Amino acid sequence: MLTRKLCAVACSVLLLSACSPEQKQTISVSGSSTIAPLMADIGKRFEALNPDIHVDVQSGGTSRGIQDVRHGLASIGMASRALTSAEQELQAYPIADDGIALIVHASNPLTQITGEQVVDIYTGKVSDWSALDGPSGSVVKVHKAEGRSTLELFLQHFHLDNGDVRPDLVIGDNQQGIKSVAGNPFAIGYVSIGSAEYEAGQGVPIKLLALDGQTASSQAVRDGHYPLSRTLNLVVRGEPDANTRALLDFAQSSEVTDLVQQHAFVPTR
Repeated sequence: MLTRKLCAVACSVLLLSACSPEQKQTISVSGSSTIAPLMADIGKRFEALNPDIHVDVQSGGTSRGIQDVRHGLASIGMASRALTSAEQELQAYPIADDGIALIVHASNPLTQITGEQVVDIYTGKVSDWSALDGPSGSVVKVHKAEGRSTLELFLQHFHLDNGDVRPDLVIGDNQQGIKSVAGNPFAIGYVSIGSAEYEAGQGVPIKLLALDGQTASSQAVRDGHYPLSRTLNLVVRGEPDANTRALLDFAQSSEVTDLVQQHAFVPTR
C-alpha cells in the first residue's frame, strides 16, 4: 500500500511539473556586429527586470539583420547605418551614434591620414608605408566583407567601388579587424570607433588615426566634428508585440546610457 501511495504521489508531482513549465518568450535579435556586444548587455539587463523574457542576440552583419526582420526570422534587426529608400517598410529605433576609424598598429608612427591617402592605399597606388613617412614595409590592407554596413559607409565616404579595392585580407566583424591590425605592424584597417577605442583602452596595440585633421574619437562624434559618423539602429517590420516594444523602449532609455558609454559609443541626443 505504501509503495502504491508513493508511486501515486510521484506521478502527481511529475504531472504537475509537466503541466506548469516555466514559459519564457524569446525575443530574437540579429545583425550588425558593431551593435551586437552592446545589445547583448542591454538584453541581459532587460532579462533581469523581466525574468519571463529571453533576449537572443546573434551577429552576422547589417544585411543579415535587415533580411532576418524582413523574412520574420528575427524580431529585431541591428543596423549600424540609416535605412535606405528601399527599406522604408522597416522602422528604425536609434540607440547610439558611432564613427568609423582608420586603425594601424600602435608601433606605426603615423598619427593621421587624409581621405586621398586612404583611397591611394586601398586602390594600390600607395603600397609601402615609406610613401607616407611611415616605416619601410609593404602596406597590408584589411578590408571588410560584403554585407557589412561599415564597408558600405567606407566605400560611400571615399567614393570607391568595391571592385576598385585591392585588399590583402578580408574580414567580417570589428573584432577580426582589430585582431588583424594588432597582430601586424604593417596593417591598416577600418572599424567602429567605439570598438577600437574600447580595445585600445584595454591595452590592445592599435592606434586610431585622425582623418582629414579630425581626431577619431567618440568625443569627436559627440561634438559632430568627425566626418565619418553613423547612427546605430534597431529595426523592426510592422507593429512589434508588447514585449518587443518594451525592449525597444528600454534600449532607447536612460536606463542603458551607462552601457552605451561603456562600449565607447555616443548616446543618442
